[in-house]
Amino acid sequence: MLEHGKAARLAFGSAVLLVLCGCGGSEVTSRAGEPQGECNAIETSFQNGSHGHIEPCSETDYEMSPPVFGDHYPTWAAFQAYDFPVPLGFLVHDLEHGAVVFFYDCPDGCADEVAEVAEFIDALPVDPICPAEIARRTVLVPRPALGARWATAAWGHSLTADCFDAELFGDFYERRVGRGREDFCNQGSLFTTNPCE
Repeated sequence: MLEHGKAARLAFGSAVLLVLCGCGGSEVTSRAGEPQGECNAIETSFQNGSHGHIEPCSETDYEMSPPVFGDHYPTWAAFQAYDFPVPLGFLVHDLEHGAVVFFYDCPDGCADEVAEVAEFIDALPVDPICPAEIARRTVLVPRPALGARWATAAWGHSLTADCFDAELFGDFYERRVGRGREDFCNQGSLFTTNPCE
């Protein structure tokens, strides 16, 4: 799991190849880039992930933070902003459908940053395969113990950062949206509270 702070991010180095414990006989591998910009944003690509369905609200154990693939619940979260942590099993299914999920971890609160990112998401191009009522396949959600203040994930890829860099996060979104295993835009389950509590 990633640690907070610039020193931990620099330790990844350029194009470091990491091998993580794999499930089902294959090892998950990852390749991390060098820190970019004032927010020390690091993009990491992962391979050899699983994608099976597991019982809703059952325990999940992802090998990276934020998760970019793995076994997940049969339903997915509606594409929107949430003010509570949504269980990761729903969000990984969003990724499988080509969504990009934006995560934040602000123990002392960061309402202004969250509002800024919500505006950023609302300004992203409309997804051409989504119906008008959805507009784009994105989720904005808090994630305690994320390992970074801000992160975004798409199927097989993540970007973690000490702060939100609109240019780098926007570039990640443009390159990664719509590239899940199942590329379609149907609305998921709308949660008003954590459905697993």
